[in-house]
Amino acid sequence: TAIAGALVALSIIALVLSLVKIEDVALPPTVKYGMVFDAGSSHTSLFIYEWDSDKDNDTGVVSQTLSCDVQGQGISSYANNPTKAGDSLRECLDKALKVVPASKQRDTPAYLGATAGMRLLREQNSSAADQVLAEVAKTMREYPVAFKGARILTGEEEGAYGWITINYLLDSFTKYSPKAHTWVRPESANIFGALDLGGASTQISFIPESSVVNWNEVSKFTLYGYDYNIYTHSYLCYGQNEMLKRLAKELIEVRGELGVDHPCYPKDYNETVLLSSFRTSPCTNRSNARLTLGDRNVTLEGRGNASGCLAAIKKLFNFSACGQSQDCTFDGVYQPPVSGQFIAFSAFYYNFKFLNLTEGQSLAAVRETIERFCTRSWEDLSSSYPEENPERLPKYCANANYILTLLLDAYKFNDTSWNNIFFQMKVGSGSVGWTLGYMLNLTNMIPAEAPVRLKGHIPSLWAAAVAFIILTLALGLAALLL
Repeated sequence: TAIAGALVALSIIALVLSLVKIEDVALPPTVKYGMVFDAGSSHTSLFIYEWDSDKDNDTGVVSQTLSCDVQGQGISSYANNPTKAGDSLRECLDKALKVVPASKQRDTPAYLGATAGMRLLREQNSSAADQVLAEVAKTMREYPVAFKGARILTGEEEGAYGWITINYLLDSFTKYSPKAHTWVRPESANIFGALDLGGASTQISFIPESSVVNWNEVSKFTLYGYDYNIYTHSYLCYGQNEMLKRLAKELIEVRGELGVDHPCYPKDYNETVLLSSFRTSPCTNRSNARLTLGDRNVTLEGRGNASGCLAAIKKLFNFSACGQSQDCTFDGVYQPPVSGQFIAFSAFYYNFKFLNLTEGQSLAAVRETIERFCTRSWEDLSSSYPEENPERLPKYCANANYILTLLLDAYKFNDTSWNNIFFQMKVGSGSVGWTLGYMLNLTNMIPAEAPVRLKGHIPSLWAAAVAFIILTLALGLAALLL
């Protein structure tokens, strides 16, 4: 009887175990990494990003893990020695390999995007630009990462990706909901415009209130399940460094003397330039009789003339090309009226930060601060800012007046809409720029990793089965004792 009871009990246990349903159980998503080099006109930086492999509506929720500034100038400066362009990246690549786990490196996509400096080099010497990119690619292929290419971005791509970065960092696209334990789209998403000022180009990107007339200026994106059509335009040769070169060239052309007054430089500050230096950039190499006289030196003599500086800078823009059109900036370029709030970053931010200009100041107060700064002598400035780069310090007056002209006369911000511009370089722990937007857009192209699944028991059924087994054993033991 005891043996029979035990056999019955074991049979029941086996039957119960066979009835317990087995199902797939998803493990937590794995972390993926990506790296992007921002090869700008004046310097190069590396950014490393990470995101979970199960994406939110086909777009990864990306965070910045590392930023590394490459030593030296931008890769376009190595046109005569392309090998150095590739070698300049090694220090940051070595740092990247210490951040990305060894098991993830082979699957980490690595990109290099070159901007206006390389766009100018390509215009001037396309073979030199190709050689620089080839050397950069050669170096990156030596590292155990999934190199995806080094290419020159269009100005519109640069502007659009900067717009994506800003709105991502400000939670305009998606925001984590503790209640839902997931990422959701904000109910009243506030989409910001982007204003970027680099060394060789400047970009404006925003969503217009009305429909865009010129669809050549529209970029379309699908992010987190929603479609976005934004106006974006890039102005080559209107970056900060190229503007200063063009300004100096215009002043020299007017005077054509060995000593030329420079209204934007501080009084008693002098700078000597070679006329041949203007022939190294497509922005200033247009033929002029006064600029073709060999390598003659010209001295730019600072005058600290605030109104003269502003007037000289306005001459760099062709506003007459727009006629009476309101949907036009300068040089005949179409632009719908600006709308909404904007984040101004890169050189916009650095110049205004140095001048201690902050959000909330009236346009009149901003103008007064800039005018007061422009009238200070070189002795006064150099003693007041001993830690500032002596090559950069005398250029803040020109830069600030250029920013005002670009924002007010070209983009047509006014006394009211000026308060909608916020000068920032970081949001949270993320740097504002085009690289994060580039990575976010690329995550739409990188296939979402299938969740890792293991065979496992459904917890509720397993608990019931264990309880039934214990009860059966207790009954079997009682039967033996009886």
